[in-house]
Amino acid sequence: MKRTATSASLRERLRTQLADLKMPGALEALDDILRRCDAGDLAGPQAIDHLLNAHIQLLNARRLQTAMRSARLPAVKTLADFDFSFQPSVKREQIESLHTLGFIERKENVVLLGPPGVGKTHLALSLAVAAAERGRRVYFTTLADLLHSLEDAQSAGRLTHRLRTLVFPSLMVIDEIGYLPITRTGAMLFFQLLSRRYESASTILTSNKGFEAWGEIFGDDVMAAALIDRLVHHCHIVNIRGTATDSGSMLTWPVDPRLRCTPRSETTARPGGHGALRAPPPTVPFSPGGKCPIFSRC
Repeated sequence: MKRTATSASLRERLRTQLADLKMPGALEALDDILRRCDAGDLAGPQAIDHLLNAHIQLLNARRLQTAMRSARLPAVKTLADFDFSFQPSVKREQIESLHTLGFIERKENVVLLGPPGVGKTHLALSLAVAAAERGRRVYFTTLADLLHSLEDAQSAGRLTHRLRTLVFPSLMVIDEIGYLPITRTGAMLFFQLLSRRYESASTILTSNKGFEAWGEIFGDDVMAAALIDRLVHHCHIVNIRGTATDSGSMLTWPVDPRLRCTPRSETTARPGGHGALRAPPPTVPFSPGGKCPIFSRC
């Protein structure tokens, strides 16, 4: 059967209808789809499918761009861009499992530890991008910027509102813990935020300091211990080894059997955890007297 080319009047009418329906994706793809129909490459139902799919793809792309801007991501990083050969200490299976985003469904946390330049922020951003692509509300900030915003809100009498706003994102990424000193007020505000997000939403943190140094970072060992306890209760710890200038600046695996510090998340399985991958129990360097500087129960 001889096919009849789409008339100019029909093409124009279709363009007008798609414009009236505010379907720019379909409008952009219309000419190519009609050309394929005229050539016999597409039947009517297939053409409709391609037309609608073109519009859906554009909507998804725009939604992702809006989500990226809202999340304040400093860059777009993906798991495909991460060089596992550069960091052989990173467990590919654990990272790929995290990128399925089951931890967000279960409201679990992720802590990435290691010296500067080993890929902590890259992995945190790739998880944020993956979450945004799947329609999750994401928010990215450095610890310094976060504390500035909380302190400003407190000064303006809007702290409660600001905390409520920051609890809302399904995934919050807090980068660069340990790079700058924190005031006691800042530490207390940070604790308030993480306490509100505890078991309500997922948080990713990156730090160039191991947990044993967080008491110094926050200026209070007791507060640091309470903060860490909340974090690791339902937590995936990613420890990235690397060359550090300070041997105490990164978390290390057990080297002295006299001291083994095990967070609660490693000893108590969370109901409904669905077998989430967990890093080996982290340890802190041996200290005189065999006492753990952070976890009082050790």
